[in-house]
Parts: sequence; C-alpha cells; structure tokens
Amino acid sequence: MKIHRQEISALFDLKGDPDALRQWAGRILPAFPDAPNRKSVSDRDSLYHIGRNHWILRAEIEREEPLSAALKPDAAPADISIVRISDTLTFFDVTGPDAAQIMAIACPLDLHPATFGDTAVTFTEVFGLKALLCRVADGFEFAVEQSFGNMVSDYLARATAD
Repeated sequence: MKIHRQEISALFDLKGDPDALRQWAGRILPAFPDAPNRKSVSDRDSLYHIGRNHWILRAEIEREEPLSAALKPDAAPADISIVRISDTLTFFDVTGPDAAQIMAIACPLDLHPATFGDTAVTFTEVFGLKALLCRVADGFEFAVEQSFGNMVSDYLARATAD
C-alpha cells in the first residue's frame, strides 16, 4: 500500500446554472459530469460535481494562473461564481491492495466499487474531518482543509502501523 501527500493543486470553486457556466467557461472546462457526485476528467483537468449547481475544477498547480486568466473570476456574470480556492485543501492518495481497509478505518462511507464507483466523488468525513473523497486507479484520493494536513498525515501513519 502507498500513502502520499500530494503537492498543492489548482482549484476553482464554481457555482451557478450549468448552462451559464458553460456559456462563460465551457471551452476551458472538462465536460460536466453526467450525474451528481461524479467527476469528469480531461487530459489535464478534473471537474467534480459536488452539489446542486456546484463544482470544483482541479488542475496541476502550473495551470493555476492560465486557468485564472481564462476563467476571469472577477469578471464573471452575477449569476455564476468562480473562486480560486487552491490554498484551502491538501490532497492525499491511499492506493494499493489494502487501500480499502485503510479507508474503512478513516471513513464511514461504503466504498465498495458497486456503491462508490470509478467516477464517484463526494464530501464525507475522513478521521472525523470534512473531506472531499474520490476513487482513483487502485485506491482513493481525498482532500482535507490545509491546516489539518499534518494531523491527517500522522493519523494515516498510525492507521498503517503494525
């Protein structure tokens, strides 16, 4: 099993009617997920549908400035909201054959592939903290508030200790 604390990601919180968001930023965004609590992935970016008329755009940190320039958060129409939130979340990978066992300790959700499939994404709790959780190849990825990153690293180390 592998546990990895990731480098910071470029993140944008998007709110509003999907048609209005498509009209403003559709050429920049990956396709909108086809259902709530799902993600879509383009070759470079991911779009997480996390609530009614609510998404998170995620990209490599090197894309933060170009995305910000293209999305123009300060110039967005009044019926949509685009906010850069890159510094708010810390992401972790938990992958490998025992990833589901570690996540069963950390998270109250049923993460069986039949209920939490390949494109699943949702807010839940990890070690009692609000977390954004999604399935990735061979495991899971989750994000917690940046200020809790060191504490979660410690919890993960304890959960994997013999």
